[in-house]
Amino acid sequence: MEDSASEPVTQPSAASGQLSESAGSSSTHRDGLAKCPRRRRKAARSQRRGGSHEQLLGEVERRRLPGQHEHSEPSGSASDTAESSPKRRAHFLHGPYPATHFGPKACILPNPTSVMHIQDPASQRLTWNKPPVNVLVIRKIRDESLVEPFKELCRFLVEEKQMMVYVERRVADDATLSKDEAFGSIRNQLCTFREGYDDISDCIDLIICLGGDGTLLYASSLFQGSVPPVMAFHLGSLGFLTPFKFESYKTEVAKVFEGNAAITLRSRLKVKVVKDMLQRTGQEQEEHNGLLPHGHANNEAGKVTLQLQVLNEVVVDRGPSSYLSNVDLYLDGRLITSVQGDGVIVSTPTGSTAYAAAAGASMIHPNVPAIMVTPICPHSLSFRPIVVPAGVELMITLSPDARNTAWVSFDGRKRQEIQHGDCIKITTSCYPVPSICCHDLVYDWFESLAQCLHWNVRKRQARLEDVSDSSDTEN
Repeated sequence: MEDSASEPVTQPSAASGQLSESAGSSSTHRDGLAKCPRRRRKAARSQRRGGSHEQLLGEVERRRLPGQHEHSEPSGSASDTAESSPKRRAHFLHGPYPATHFGPKACILPNPTSVMHIQDPASQRLTWNKPPVNVLVIRKIRDESLVEPFKELCRFLVEEKQMMVYVERRVADDATLSKDEAFGSIRNQLCTFREGYDDISDCIDLIICLGGDGTLLYASSLFQGSVPPVMAFHLGSLGFLTPFKFESYKTEVAKVFEGNAAITLRSRLKVKVVKDMLQRTGQEQEEHNGLLPHGHANNEAGKVTLQLQVLNEVVVDRGPSSYLSNVDLYLDGRLITSVQGDGVIVSTPTGSTAYAAAAGASMIHPNVPAIMVTPICPHSLSFRPIVVPAGVELMITLSPDARNTAWVSFDGRKRQEIQHGDCIKITTSCYPVPSICCHDLVYDWFESLAQCLHWNVRKRQARLEDVSDSSDTEN
């Protein structure tokens, strides 16, 4: 028994022999380092690099968000990513992780190297899980100049691309189209729908807009959940959100069908109108340190009468009254300020170049996760527009001492009156509008600023012909 127990110790195995050789080589290596100061300094630097690298990995692991796993290999499918994305309002400052599936067949290329919940804008490339089949064409109504482009596009999609084309019934019933016998065969193949009656949100693969910025806003209103990719052609008056030229529509549409197009994720606002949330009997209760009483902050109190996804802005104004609008602005349940003036604008980065820009706000790139709050003609010299993180929840109510009611509109539509006890809750939606870029998401935006808004247009200052004439050189 003693011999068998001591046998593994007295007879080294091949593994122990390798270990001994490595130990011997390590000893020899240390002796060489001791004799050569240069080698000793290099070894010390390599050890410090290795230690700092391990510390960095440990720090990244500690800072990883709760529920966020390491992306060591590509995910199995894009649908897994979409199913794991949160659908309720997130509580971190950068806003909710946007949905990466747009309609039944479009999505963003998965990026396995990303560890942040905000995707790198350069990786926002459109791809198709399956070839697109159903295309929604939105045309600006009451504009006869768009009839011929509309017919050309529909003929191209139906005859050459074999697509199912959806249009509004009032567009298909247009008198000009009805009189055109040559277009009759194409018109009979169009699928029609009516806004507010027919739900097409689950069957559209791609949206093509013909007109101005209003067509893109209308397309957004049709999809209160996931929005298919939107391709907008500039055939309207301003065209800030419509980067494509119709002259080359066949080439551009074919490129989109092939996939791998750059897209801009235009964030939207999720808006709720709650009636009788702040009970009139409890308005006299004092706020404690700027916070609403517990009963007033209850999300279940009151009745939600309207819930919308808004692309540009929510506007609260004084309506037909001649009195100042007096509304209170809350951020995550805490009173921030009271707005006394003509009203207040709560806008997305996309909406920062619309009404908010006219009211004196800064213009924000659509990829910046933020919400902008802009007063309308405030009766204060110090009330400047502010930008808040996209993850917060804003709430707007009438001040208890307001002399009149207020009115609210959403992207210029569904205007309604807000009375005492009502509130408007606003936060960032997780369903953005994937707008297809003509070039890329940076160039297109600055091109629109220059071409549509004439941003920083000024006559160039002439160079000095004779430097000696400058007063700065006089001595």
